Amino acid sequence: MDISYQEILFQFFGGLGIFLFGLKYMADGLQRTAGDRLRDVLDKFTKNPFMGVVAGAIVTGFLQSSSTTTVLTVGLVNAGFMTFRQAIGVIMGANIGTTLTAFIIGIDIKAYGLPILAVGAFLIFFFKNHKVTNWGQTLFGFGALFFGLETMGKGVEPLENVQAFTDLTVSMSNNPILGVVVGTLFTVIVQSSSATIGILQSLMGEGLVSLDAALPVLFGDNIGTTVTAALAAIGASIGAKRAAFAHVIFNVLGAVVFLLLLVPFEAYVRWISSSLDLGPEMTIAFAHGSFNIANTIVQFPFIAVLAWIVVKLVPGEDEIIEYKPQHLDPIFIEQSPSLALDQAKAEVIRMGDYAYKGLNETNKYLTNNQRKHSEMAMQIEEALNNLDRKITDYLVALSQESLSDEDSHKHGALIDSVRDFERIGDHFENLIELIDYKNTHKVNLTEQAHDDLNEMFDLTLQTVNQATRSLESMDEEEARAVVRKENELDRMERTYRKKHIIRLNEGVCSGQAGIVFVDMLSNLERIGDHAVNIAEEVLGEKESQ
Repeated sequence: MDISYQEILFQFFGGLGIFLFGLKYMADGLQRTAGDRLRDVLDKFTKNPFMGVVAGAIVTGFLQSSSTTTVLTVGLVNAGFMTFRQAIGVIMGANIGTTLTAFIIGIDIKAYGLPILAVGAFLIFFFKNHKVTNWGQTLFGFGALFFGLETMGKGVEPLENVQAFTDLTVSMSNNPILGVVVGTLFTVIVQSSSATIGILQSLMGEGLVSLDAALPVLFGDNIGTTVTAALAAIGASIGAKRAAFAHVIFNVLGAVVFLLLLVPFEAYVRWISSSLDLGPEMTIAFAHGSFNIANTIVQFPFIAVLAWIVVKLVPGEDEIIEYKPQHLDPIFIEQSPSLALDQAKAEVIRMGDYAYKGLNETNKYLTNNQRKHSEMAMQIEEALNNLDRKITDYLVALSQESLSDEDSHKHGALIDSVRDFERIGDHFENLIELIDYKNTHKVNLTEQAHDDLNEMFDLTLQTVNQATRSLESMDEEEARAVVRKENELDRMERTYRKKHIIRLNEGVCSGQAGIVFVDMLSNLERIGDHAVNIAEEVLGEKESQ
């Protein structure tokens, strides 16, 4: 028979594209449906490595991406919510959770891919309710997953008559290491272990690959999925690098161990397939699930050793951004309101120091475009939001107690200052988004614009720091210096705007670059306003005494 290679390629890669789109769309829908609860699961249920494994499996089952789970985990480690040892448990669980896709594919409902897709589209286009559209997105992705698989399956059908493909599968049966290499390379290329497993299930379903050739490819797939994480960790924080290394060591060790135990493992898979009367697709799903669960059981007792090895390989200390308050003890609210107020003030000063640090990291990101600075700034912004809630709740509870006039003024100043520090975080988050936009859209600022921004950044940093110090010492002179600096910031913004308009008229600067530049100036000026609000609280309190 005539074989149309063009048809094979078009159907295979078209089906793969639909499959990958369906997987991503389904995961996005599930993530929106679950919301922040996934992060809460990781935060609350990872107090020990075993619970970390369970939480990692659940969250990855929802996200359908072990890489995303790893990123969330790194954020929690950097925030001081989780130790690195607990994070390794989550990474092990993520490997188990990612096998869910294979089990979904194993359910033989390929024929219903298009109707499921249609129901999803109906929910997306005919309902305004966000919850309904999120479920519609999940269903649409689910249907696209099966439609893509069916298209791929039809594409690979003629390969049974291609001698070169038959020779390759025979070689993989005789040489398992070749199968591992094929699985690794393909997963690196498509950037999705679920896609590689899906293709393997399609090939098994069409009778094109035998089990003894498929298992080494499956092991290679688990190695390939770590390459994505390892590449993403380049230039990232120490926590991200350690998580990536732990993932690589865990998966490579598992692949090596099971390659050595290939004969008994294959016998086990054949036994479970015949015992449960499984089809080819579900056989691969069970093999994938069994491999990852067994790998976790074997390596789980050695988490401490794995953590020690990774820390030696990636030395250094990441700066931990503590999201949790350090000074707010509820017992003082009733026993000594004055002491509770001092504790709240110490926490507000911590907020001020974080606001300064976040702005400084934003400045570094503008200067060198290194992602680690924007990541650190965004973590600080989250910490500021958390501290804002916790300190405000503490001060509200404290307001129920009887306070002296002096303490009442201090209480009011702290409540207002908390909000100002939180707003500074919002403004440097805006600045990071503007820098991201500038980088993504290749917007080039002139050298003069960069110099102006750097000068204004320097003065804004000094203003925020001095505002925090004035609040800490209740120093009137410091507070007046903040007001003077803020007036200088206002003058700077007006001057630099005028210089920008001149550059625009001369054609030196593009309109797009101008918008970014002016928005940056505006955010820096607004940060100065919040700093002066804090200084005025100090001056107001002094005057009221």
